[in-house]
Amino acid sequence: MRATFSNTTAAPVLALLLNALAWGVAWWPFRQLQSLGLHPLWATACIYGLAASGIGLWRPQALGQVVRLPSLWGIVIASGLTNAAFNWAVSIGDVVRVVLLFYLMPLWSLLLARRLLGEAVTVGACVRAVLAVVGAACVLAGPAAATGDMRASSASLADALALLAGFAFALNTVLLRRAAAVPREGRAMAMFLGGALVAGAAATLLSGAGDAAVLAVTWPGAAAAWVGPVAGLALAFLVVNLCLQYAVARLSARVTAVVLPCEVLFAAVTAVWWGGASLHLGLVVGGVCILSAAIASVWGHARAAPDRVAE
Repeated sequence: MRATFSNTTAAPVLALLLNALAWGVAWWPFRQLQSLGLHPLWATACIYGLAASGIGLWRPQALGQVVRLPSLWGIVIASGLTNAAFNWAVSIGDVVRVVLLFYLMPLWSLLLARRLLGEAVTVGACVRAVLAVVGAACVLAGPAAATGDMRASSASLADALALLAGFAFALNTVLLRRAAAVPREGRAMAMFLGGALVAGAAATLLSGAGDAAVLAVTWPGAAAAWVGPVAGLALAFLVVNLCLQYAVARLSARVTAVVLPCEVLFAAVTAVWWGGASLHLGLVVGGVCILSAAIASVWGHARAAPDRVAE
């Protein structure tokens, strides 16, 4: 019998699409904040700090859970690295290239699930990992899109940050599976708090090293321009996180696997439309390989996808 797309299915799918849209276009507000003098690391620290505060007001016990439960400490670090690295990468690099390199999750998940969860390495998992590596090679072999005044050094840093963010996100999903018994508000607090703490620590270190771009946040006159947008983004990230949690609790992993990679489509369209990016053959071929591996990885997984707050 052919399945029908009921109203029960439509609402979670739309919620998941909203989450993918938010992350697909997140590069734009971070670049706008950067143009106002707020470095992406400081922006991440402020946005996630406000979001964590909101969770603390809504569920006061959440912070205590993070402090008491060692299983959440790794999530704080992994989620923090994911958010700090990804948001910095999309602010300075080729958006589509960054998002695709971030999606090398089948490779990292294969290694981490074996090491941390003791899962068997299957032939299918190896094939998906090889496909992801081939895709990454195609993406990296092509030229980075020359948008704005992006220099080669910025492109190299963005590539490295994208790979770090993807690895950290894969680690985060594995740790979330290990902490499945922890109340949801505790896991959410760990992820948002991690984004604030890791990004804030990195920004402080770079400021201490004399990075003028990071120090720009200390200019008093700049704050008035970005306080409102930062508060709005904090609220937006909380909303899309709720949408994600609502969706993954009601959709199969197969549906989730098809919808979430729409983030790449949203990123590509907006990068070309708003950012003047251009697509080349290596990027397209590599993108097909990476996304095929990512979709196949989740499609073959029996359990629902874990909660996701950031990339």
